[in-house]
Amino acid sequence: GPGAKELGAFGLLIEDVVTDEVVEVWPENWLALQVFSMLETQWRVAMGGPTGLDYSALPVVFATLNVGKKKRLDTLWAVQKLEATALIVMSKANKG
Repeated sequence: GPGAKELGAFGLLIEDVVTDEVVEVWPENWLALQVFSMLETQWRVAMGGPTGLDYSALPVVFATLNVGKKKRLDTLWAVQKLEATALIVMSKANKG
């Protein structure tokens, strides 16, 4: 995973992402979480910090996870919700 320097670029600490806490994921959200996790290195970053995910990697991720065409749009919408929430958390972390 990313080191302290990489996480610091997003205003995060190792403690923010490494935990022993168990988080339950509902089955209907599992695929979106897998896709989001596989996109962890695909953040676009500008001077003010992260701006969003680079979706050009989605076809490879969908193929790797065998996401059928019928599920792709719903999965993308769910990933976008995760992305939006992550951007809010990272923004708050950057503001201190």
